[in-house]
Amino acid sequence: MIQSLEELEKEKENLQKRADELRKKRDELNKKSKELTEERDELSARIRELRVKIREHKMKRDELNQRVKSAKEKRAELNRLYQRAKRKLRELERRKSLSLGVNIEKLKKQLRRLENEQMTQPMSPQKEKEIVEKISKLHAKLKECEEKISRDIRLKRAYEELNRAKERAERQHAEVEELAEKAQKEHEEMLRLIGECDAISKRIEDIQEKIVFTKIEADNAHRQFIECVDKIHRLERRILSLKRSGKRKEDITIKKEASEIFERFKRGEKLSTEDILLLQKAGFI
Repeated sequence: MIQSLEELEKEKENLQKRADELRKKRDELNKKSKELTEERDELSARIRELRVKIREHKMKRDELNQRVKSAKEKRAELNRLYQRAKRKLRELERRKSLSLGVNIEKLKKQLRRLENEQMTQPMSPQKEKEIVEKISKLHAKLKECEEKISRDIRLKRAYEELNRAKERAERQHAEVEELAEKAQKEHEEMLRLIGECDAISKRIEDIQEKIVFTKIEADNAHRQFIECVDKIHRLERRILSLKRSGKRKEDITIKKEASEIFERFKRGEKLSTEDILLLQKAGFI
């Protein structure tokens, strides 16, 4: 079916509207793709920063763990020295007790037993009075023995040695705890950053998927746009051809009419203004 010039012009108008819509859609999708790409690149840069920080925290944690290990070894050695000083003091106390004819450890056990009995068991006033007296005598006897022991120069030095060993061991234990706490903080911060890194990586995967689909959609819109433009160009050629064909037919008709009018002119007939204009248009005058 041959289309008229008016139909072709209408079809071209519709195609132009469609092409404009497709161009707008393509440009919006390309803009969206660009924005997504920029967001992805920013997140990728953030991941690179996080990985540097993760390595730093891991190095600090490992370094602190190594220091914890060394500090524990030193603490174990100081605890052995403390136990050795403690055993030495007990041996000196035992020997001193024997020289005094008193078993101090036995007296202390008796005292603890009586004090516990007084606090936990029901008893008559008389019974409680007797226990209180025994406790008082034991305290006095222990005090007397301890005063004699305290005047012993070897025991005094052993006490001082024990206290020094205990202080060193306690300080070393505090250092172990401090280093272990620092190492744990570095480890926890490293894990937190790893979690953040994983979350960002998941976000990047989602964005990359959107970029791919957006580009596919943009490419499809561009392909359809190009198809519309090609159709418009073909229509324009057809329209131009029709217009030229119509112009040739019009020229032939005008020349034929003008020839007839010119013949009338030659015969001396009177011409109207329209006739004269047509002769001028056809080139007869």
